[in-house]
Amino acid sequence: MNPLPPEFAQPEKIAKSLLGKPAALEVIPPNPFHSFRCFSHNFPAEIAKWQYHPEFEIHLIREGTGTYLIGDAIGTFEAGHVAFLGSGLPHDWMSNLEPGQVIKDRDAVIQFLPEFMTNLMETLPELRDFKNLLKESNHGLIYSGETAKRAAREIEAVESSNGPRRILHFLALMTLLAEAPKADKQLITKTWVTPNASDDGILAVESGIKYIFDNLDKNIRMSEAAKRAHMSEPTFSKYFKRASGLTFSEMVRKMRISHACRQLEDTNETIATICASSGYTNLANFNRQFLTEMDMTPSAYRSLDQKERAERRSARMRLIGD
Repeated sequence: MNPLPPEFAQPEKIAKSLLGKPAALEVIPPNPFHSFRCFSHNFPAEIAKWQYHPEFEIHLIREGTGTYLIGDAIGTFEAGHVAFLGSGLPHDWMSNLEPGQVIKDRDAVIQFLPEFMTNLMETLPELRDFKNLLKESNHGLIYSGETAKRAAREIEAVESSNGPRRILHFLALMTLLAEAPKADKQLITKTWVTPNASDDGILAVESGIKYIFDNLDKNIRMSEAAKRAHMSEPTFSKYFKRASGLTFSEMVRKMRISHACRQLEDTNETIATICASSGYTNLANFNRQFLTEMDMTPSAYRSLDQKERAERRSARMRLIGD
């Protein structure tokens, strides 16, 4: 067997290094004979990488332990880990491996396009109860307890069945996830959309966030974000503020400073280097923006211990509205 590639050697370290970096777009070809996609894959595998796609994803880890990266959140997983990810949410699961080890069929994955569920809910009004579940999945949902155990069985049943029975197991799985008690589910990453946001507001925020995320270290212009959302600048600005509670420039600052905080915590890069990688061309301006956002300078933040940093991040998250 070939030696283990270095990118799989230290999952937690690699996960931290990916924060703030653009995820790859995974293009999933449609299958005219199936309403949704269900498959297994090994690890390591080409498909297992830091990526995003427009499809919703339900994900089961069958074997092994490791580190996940979902949105801006890092955590650990073990066998039985079940997650439900919203459309466009970047993700990666990296297992702890011995040199040369391959975990066969580590993952069971279900993927479906937003239009599939929208059409189902329009055709079958009883399924509209799934609407809140789909909104929550924008945070990334991780399930535990009895819900995770039952969900794992339904995911396996979806993969092993065909025809109408596959649809029945899929709907049973969605119902199980939608009805999970609060104790059995965790929302793990930020959402940038306020409750009851309009479809235009959601489009503006999702397009804007993706544009910012992909260009953190570059010149970011609201005109370009508006263009990607197929809106005029005034319309984009209105919907973005209404749906997120923040102006576009405030969101840019928050995302850039969030990236800088991670770099200050997890690297030994100089503050000048972190300033540049966070999209600031002027160190004095970076310090001012950091002070506005975190109520302290970058050097002071770096000197905090882990608990103090966590408290600062929690305070920042509350300001964002999460």
